Amino acid sequence: MTKPHILQVGPYPEWDQVPLDAAFHMHRYFEAADKAAFLAEVGPQIRGIATRGELGANAAMIAACPQLEVISVYGVGYDAVDLEACRARGIRVTNTPDVLTNDVADLGVAMMLVQSRGMIGAETWVRDGSWAAKGLYPLQRRVWGKRAGVLGLGRIGYEVAKRLAGFDLQIAYSDVGPKDYARDWEFIADPVALAERSDFLFVTLAASAATRHIVGAQVIDALGPQGMLINISRASNIDENALLDALESGRLGSAALDVFEGEPKLNPRFLSLPNVLLQPHHASGTYETRQAMGKLVRDNLTAHFAGQPLPTPVL
Repeated sequence: MTKPHILQVGPYPEWDQVPLDAAFHMHRYFEAADKAAFLAEVGPQIRGIATRGELGANAAMIAACPQLEVISVYGVGYDAVDLEACRARGIRVTNTPDVLTNDVADLGVAMMLVQSRGMIGAETWVRDGSWAAKGLYPLQRRVWGKRAGVLGLGRIGYEVAKRLAGFDLQIAYSDVGPKDYARDWEFIADPVALAERSDFLFVTLAASAATRHIVGAQVIDALGPQGMLINISRASNIDENALLDALESGRLGSAALDVFEGEPKLNPRFLSLPNVLLQPHHASGTYETRQAMGKLVRDNLTAHFAGQPLPTPVL
């Protein structure tokens, strides 16, 4: 049987690449020097796209593949896939939810702890001899007992809130409506009001056109000069210019970020700020989770071409 032709948008670890190559005819778009020419050449053969959440598949890529049937996303976010173009042609879309939820929640809480207690600076204080030369490290801020807001109480937001409860934080959340599974936590519909009552604001909602810059100047100012913003969702959920202005002026106390507009080439203004913790979009970056994500990408492709139900459909 002829292997289905798959357009591979970005690289995968070897443990994913080897079984993908064995099961499918993979066309490595990311290796092409002239991507437009490459797409024009292989596009007519392509029946599936294997991509990553931050890379997606835009309308031009989809249009260049007239035989396209399925797009399998490595990641939970699929906002970079043109869903309208897929709906118009009946193209199936899958992602890799659940398998990364707990790791992302772990990193979000870890970022809060690291930034609150100044742990990056504290390690430098030891390594550069400041402890011996200057004495005790400057005092930092407590975490336990504070007020946490979770903007988006889906899978990841819920796991973040569960972990925060272990630190005796007072938890509130904002979503499209109250959640039956969160009866112990306060529901606040307005993100500005949520930020106003929070010391820590976690951004954990799925990205869409409706949520673009949902965390803007009003939310940031409501969080205030003692507040911390933690983003483990998508960069588009935050107005980066408003965030940078607030961090530089002191209107926002601090931030801990795993995602950025234009990553990995983030805005250089971030690099000079002492009050922001920068992470390289690695919230799901554990061996266990990445292997599970890769398997789910393959399982979705295999199921589609075998005429079986998709394990994790989006469309």
